[in-house]
Amino acid sequence: MRGLVLGSALGDAAGVVRGRWPAEGPLRIGVGTQLAAFTIEGAIRASMRLNHKGICHAPSVIWHAYCRWAVLQGIEPDRISERWTRGAGGQWPDGWLAQVPALGERRGSAPATVAALTGLTQGTLTQPVTESRGAHALTRSLALGLLQLPAGPDACATVIRETAALTHGAADAQDAALGAAELVSRCLTEDDPFRAWTASLPGRGHPTDELVRSLPMPYSASPDTVLGLLKAPGSVPDSRQLAWLAPDATASAALLGALLVVSRFPGPDTVGAALRFASGAPDGESVASTAGALLGAAHGVDALPVELLSRLEIAWVLDTLARDLLQQYVDSPGGSEYVPARDPHWWNRYPGG
Repeated sequence: MRGLVLGSALGDAAGVVRGRWPAEGPLRIGVGTQLAAFTIEGAIRASMRLNHKGICHAPSVIWHAYCRWAVLQGIEPDRISERWTRGAGGQWPDGWLAQVPALGERRGSAPATVAALTGLTQGTLTQPVTESRGAHALTRSLALGLLQLPAGPDACATVIRETAALTHGAADAQDAALGAAELVSRCLTEDDPFRAWTASLPGRGHPTDELVRSLPMPYSASPDTVLGLLKAPGSVPDSRQLAWLAPDATASAALLGALLVVSRFPGPDTVGAALRFASGAPDGESVASTAGALLGAAHGVDALPVELLSRLEIAWVLDTLARDLLQQYVDSPGGSEYVPARDPHWWNRYPGG
């Protein structure tokens, strides 16, 4: 989990600078990582609410997290605060992420998310608030792949789709978000998942093959053509192929681009080179963020370049979120309605009310 979350953020940082790492100083995250942090926090708080209240709609709790991000960003702060406090005042936004300065700084655009938040209306699968196909539907939700391990893919599919639909109404963006989460769950549990995928020929029924076939193809190419490109044995990284597979900032392009990256850099010793290559895509942040998450989940945090990770902005915050998400779903430090908390501070960090 630490590799997944930090790898995604490091990829986002690579995309921000287009892979040209500055010689010194911090590596700044983008807006995608900010939203990912609040998605994780929202997922923890949703689990806390379910444990203590016995009922919870997780996407709505994650929407509440995005509202806290919006207020920190200065997006409709009075209207959103009034919506959640009903004029009662008190400390809001609550929770510890609201105290992290970098999460309140503008770090790029998130038009679909901002549009939904400005309208104070969360989208649903049947009542979308935008028709966006944007990559943030996918990149902010990559860590939700963990939830499929204790609950199973079927139980989590609706949660992941509804989380994407909060702000992104296009079905293919929701499909890509769900497919990426399923890939993440396999990366967390399988040995060498990328080599196993690329070694099998198209049409053999590998789950990743089926995922690729479900996505919109670039330039109306056939799925077999795309799979052949993704799985070409011995191929060298080619920036033209990356630009062809991931030509824009859509969720499906981010996933297809990331799959090309991991097929060319499948091992644990080339993550830095993989992120540099990924950042050269037309939307380098989303492709590199997705590739970093997959590689980090597959190989663990030790595969991430120390010289870069040690300079990554809010690395401690992200590392803590990764650990806390895993802890919450493994042994619930905050207790439940019937079990006392082992950590007396957990509820203050992740209030589930």
